Amino acid sequence: MAAAASSRPTPIAWLLAPAGLLFVLFFVLPFGVMTAMSFYSGNPVNNPNATLTTRHYERFLFDSAGIFHDALWSTLRIGLITTIASLLIGYPLAHWMARMQSRLGHALVLMAVIAPMLTGIVVRTFAWMTILQDKGVVNTLLIQWGLIEKPLPLMYNEFGTVVALVHIYVPFMVLTLTGVIGRIDERLEQAARSLGAGRLRAFAEVTLPLSLPGILAGSLLVFALSISAYVTPSLMGGTDVLTLPMLIAQQVGTSFNPNFAGALGVILLLVSLVIVVAYNRILARLSGEQGLA
Repeated sequence: MAAAASSRPTPIAWLLAPAGLLFVLFFVLPFGVMTAMSFYSGNPVNNPNATLTTRHYERFLFDSAGIFHDALWSTLRIGLITTIASLLIGYPLAHWMARMQSRLGHALVLMAVIAPMLTGIVVRTFAWMTILQDKGVVNTLLIQWGLIEKPLPLMYNEFGTVVALVHIYVPFMVLTLTGVIGRIDERLEQAARSLGAGRLRAFAEVTLPLSLPGILAGSLLVFALSISAYVTPSLMGGTDVLTLPMLIAQQVGTSFNPNFAGALGVILLLVSLVIVVAYNRILARLSGEQGLA
């Protein structure tokens, strides 16, 4: 009887079951199908002659034209620049929010940060298109003021893509950092200042190291979202920007090659997993060092 009782699912297991089922149905199963498709020469469902092959991965690895490699590096470069810019903008705002004494002021700033997230990504991207295009707000004003003679190339390049992505993903960085910085005791920084450290040195040697887990978590989140973005790079980058998600969409919708698209999806996911593993190791090392300290 005791063994039968112990084998019954606990209430927590029943609560986690729906989330686990959704994870299996909408992540594990699609990823498994995508991975299987990437190793077939065709669709094994309607093509019985489809054979197992690694040619799709070989096509990517031994790309003589360099298109696929350029798309991967462009994806990683845009993700890295977006992450750094989001961190530089988001950290001061998050620190200010975390140290704000007024609850009303904190609530108003939090609403201002969250408000853009209530609008769809497509709408925000089109808004940036009207601002940065050749006849947009910025170029029109600069020409009217006599500062430039012809429009600046603010769109259909990586610059416009990064600007739009930073605007979209800065709230994720701010919200992640605010929670971490808010848990740092202000008295630690005050103690450092009472021992002779200046405001900048106290921040650099106390607050900044203690907020590293938040920096890593926010950076990982923004980077993962940036390298998987499709709508914003396709609209803001035009034909001059090619990222891996855009290449995947082209293989499915234009070239009708879902097998190669699956291989590209697996490669993109593996890159993301490598970053997650590196993040976990760095976070574990930092936590160990802080514990020893």
